[in-house]
Amino acid sequence: MSDEILVDVRNHIAFVTLNRPQTLNTLTYGMIKGLAQVLEAWQKDDQVNAIVIRGAGEKAFCAGGDVRAIHDGFKSGNFDLVTFFADEYRLDHFIHRYAKPIVALMDGIVMGGGMGIAQGAQFRIATDRTRMAMPETAIGLFPDVGASYFLSRLEGAMGIYLGLVGQHIRASDILRVGLADVYLDTHAVVALEQRLADISWTDDRERDIKMALNTLASEAPGAASIETIVDVIDDHFSHDTVAEMIASLLRETRAPYKDWAAQTLATLAKRSPTAMCVTLEQLRRGRKMSLANCFRMELDMIHEAFYQGDFMEGVRALLVDKDQNPRWNPTELSAVTQASVERFFDSPWDDQEHPLADLKP
Repeated sequence: MSDEILVDVRNHIAFVTLNRPQTLNTLTYGMIKGLAQVLEAWQKDDQVNAIVIRGAGEKAFCAGGDVRAIHDGFKSGNFDLVTFFADEYRLDHFIHRYAKPIVALMDGIVMGGGMGIAQGAQFRIATDRTRMAMPETAIGLFPDVGASYFLSRLEGAMGIYLGLVGQHIRASDILRVGLADVYLDTHAVVALEQRLADISWTDDRERDIKMALNTLASEAPGAASIETIVDVIDDHFSHDTVAEMIASLLRETRAPYKDWAAQTLATLAKRSPTAMCVTLEQLRRGRKMSLANCFRMELDMIHEAFYQGDFMEGVRALLVDKDQNPRWNPTELSAVTQASVERFFDSPWDDQEHPLADLKP
């Protein structure tokens, strides 16, 4: 295993560190395979009672997949997109269904592929440094890694709002919307490793971990700012189409929400029109689907995303050339057709031949 994944087992707890701090611990294919390998081994190892996944450095848990490397590899013909994403989604599904407690220490930035790892954990820890988002529409993509499942199940229209806008949220809001379970302040994060090392294990490992975390947990500082706009988000993001949502935001004149609506509109204006429409359809479908079917759907979608063009263009504009001026295709929301959206959900595989056909619900 490369040094991109560090492992250490103490007091029957396997600590896994995503070790690419210079890139905010973005995921390579080697990291995906390495993490899957150790999790598979530990699930069968009686000497391991629980797993803690964390990121190296102080800036990030995991900022997602290494999309710059993915872009360059695909452009040069040296990237197997089906293998990469099928194995990433398989790993994320494995974490959701893992037989032992997993703790995700979401300290720092958590985006994209980092959310895929963290949201399947039984214990999701937010800290004062946590900054979370699913910002894929900004690069012409849709929120994947299981977001069809975990975003679609948030209260009201919250998942649609977070998926379309890519809004960054911090600890209080993360806990409020249900994307974290526990808050630890800086002192508690430092003390966490020792507290876990002091566990006297019983037959109920999940309870043992929960009790250890509860001795360190506290209330996140400050009220959840999103609390004041939950109903407003529902007002604007429960419409049937993205165009109707934008029209609704344009009609917002109430003093407490007018600036928020204007900022939201400005953000949406920068997003890929196709990606927004696809994301809305994805989350609506995902709400009624099993976890495994969500991952299968996302692999179908990712196949189309690479060839439709907006993803490659978004990465070029934001991360390669950095001109911040993506040329979306089409450029206008009104030009996105239902047929072009539906193509994202047409599977290139028969059911039995799907790369994720063996995933259990």
